[in-house]
Amino acid sequence: MKSEEKVILISPSVEICKSYVIKSKNCLRSAKILYKARLYENSVGEAYYAMYNAALAMLYRAGIKSLNHSATSMMIGFVFNRPDLKGKLEIAKKERIRKQYSVMDKIGLLSIVKTSEQFMLEAEDFMLECEVLIGAIQPNRLKRLRRTIESI
Repeated sequence: MKSEEKVILISPSVEICKSYVIKSKNCLRSAKILYKARLYENSVGEAYYAMYNAALAMLYRAGIKSLNHSATSMMIGFVFNRPDLKGKLEIAKKERIRKQYSVMDKIGLLSIVKTSEQFMLEAEDFMLECEVLIGAIQPNRLKRLRRTIESI
């Protein structure tokens, strides 16, 4: 992954991490606003980006810059040893793509409403888990995380 330049080791950054946490929260807020406005497909997309930005916050805190969505989910699973979060992020990405690039008929309306509700809840849970992991990154753990990346 590193050799393909999909991830780059950088200096760990608390400030960039905090910026992505804020961005994540803003995306979730947008998802809720879009949901209330009955823009359900767009709500799913923003819920995904809430999750994605929370994942980026974790990576920047560890000194990892990810250059694409697939690399981000892979790093969450590998470096943080959280295949569950990796899986949630990948499912949300697929759903976001499906909603972004397809049209909805009247029959699909109920489904998209449920999907939108589900992804906003998933995003909230994901974001909380990421914040817990960010808070648990101590200097010794940070060194181990970086060694893991260097070994790839």
